[in-house]
Amino acid sequence: MNPSNKQVLRRDVLRGTTAAAASLLAAPALALGSRSQEGVIRVGVVGLRGRGGNHIQGFARLDGVEVVALCDVDAGVLERRASELEPGVSKADRKVAVFEDVRDMLARDDVDAVSLATPNHLHALHTIWACEAGKDVYVEKPVSHNIWEGRRMVEVAERTGRIVQSGMQSRSHRAVQESIAWLDAGGIGAPRYAQGLCYKPRKSIGLIDGPKAPPEGVNHDLWSGPREAGPVERQQYHYDWHWQFPFGNGDFGNQGVHQVDLCRRMLGVSKLPRRTVAVGGRFGYEDDGTTPNTMFAFYDLEPAPMIFEVRGLPRDLEARTNGKWGGSMDREFGLTIGSLLHAEDGRLAISSNYGRAIAYDRKGEEIRRWDGGGDHFANFIDAVRKRDPEVLNADVNEGHISAAYCHLANDSYMLGCEDSMGSIERTLGGDPEAQDAAQRFRAHLEANGVDLNEHRPTFGRVLAVDREEERYVGDDEATKLMRGTYREGFAVPGKG
Repeated sequence: MNPSNKQVLRRDVLRGTTAAAASLLAAPALALGSRSQEGVIRVGVVGLRGRGGNHIQGFARLDGVEVVALCDVDAGVLERRASELEPGVSKADRKVAVFEDVRDMLARDDVDAVSLATPNHLHALHTIWACEAGKDVYVEKPVSHNIWEGRRMVEVAERTGRIVQSGMQSRSHRAVQESIAWLDAGGIGAPRYAQGLCYKPRKSIGLIDGPKAPPEGVNHDLWSGPREAGPVERQQYHYDWHWQFPFGNGDFGNQGVHQVDLCRRMLGVSKLPRRTVAVGGRFGYEDDGTTPNTMFAFYDLEPAPMIFEVRGLPRDLEARTNGKWGGSMDREFGLTIGSLLHAEDGRLAISSNYGRAIAYDRKGEEIRRWDGGGDHFANFIDAVRKRDPEVLNADVNEGHISAAYCHLANDSYMLGCEDSMGSIERTLGGDPEAQDAAQRFRAHLEANGVDLNEHRPTFGRVLAVDREEERYVGDDEATKLMRGTYREGFAVPGKG
């Protein structure tokens, strides 16, 4: 259904919900008023748990911006966020409009922009619907669930002239901007390789006895969107979808996409790599997750390669047994989550808070540091006011390319086969950085008591990429995976 068609009939918003949801959503919502003053940007936030709360706060604090609409498929979350935004206001007197279906929000003329903090598998579809409806968009990372739909997002933003910001917040931090400018000016010489780290504690999500029904008050059909709205196959409905491939992209797409983006900027790379291979697995427990909790990927790039490493287990078996994961993750050059450029005259390190960057010489002595944050939401609003996508620090194309790097690694993994570590290390011997990553991978898992003869890692398929066309070369199976599948009524439009 085209959200820009104002003649479309109101859907049955109670479809698939319980009486609890009905009590909220059946109540008449007040029409959003006209602009309270010239120049006010009216924002609707979609997806209100967790990061969505940050979106509400981030926009509500900006001058000349009003959060006028909220949307979530979970009636309980929707009511809670509406009450937080308007404390003490009854539903009947509410000024903020509430919606279960994003298409109903997009059909309103009195919403100027939407901010999307929905699950990954909905990002592209919601962004495209919003652009077609004449809305500007702030969309969280990763902007897409697969490479093909990411390019479709870029195309629709260009065709409709909408402002689309990707949630790559580091690009608005002064420390990042200044340190990378210094790097580009030759601060530590030519790059040797970039290294991204996501050593973030991820415990088991549990193992269910059988498929479950969705929670009360959740419209599972709308949540599923492009995917089949079947039974739930995880204990925790919310958030743990990150670790199931039909909906999420593992920590590569959840956290690692930020560090991938920084590595890409350090190398000055604007296109996909020539080839990619990943090695990984889900080690240390058996649960309903399908994404790797331990993984590394090698990217064949110019002017230098990139290595990315994901670790969800702590540094050793003792820490894992004692449950003290938070402060017990491995560190590489002092970082647990971060990005490093190793160059001929030293290295640049940017940690996960993005407000600090430090340069070191060859001996590891600090030679320079940068401090300073930024406001990514404010940057988006600035671009909206000026009607200029060039103002954006992280336009949708940049978000698409960085997300695509994550998808490349996951695609390689999903198309791979189990193999011995010895065989993997021998095969990667032609790429020293990849071989070093494999040895670190082995050492980390052995320290966690993982028997790699019994639990063999998956050696991903080497994927060659046509960098101009953004497609796999000579691999129909990989091309199909890149393209994704969509349910009727929730298909991402486009050819390719």
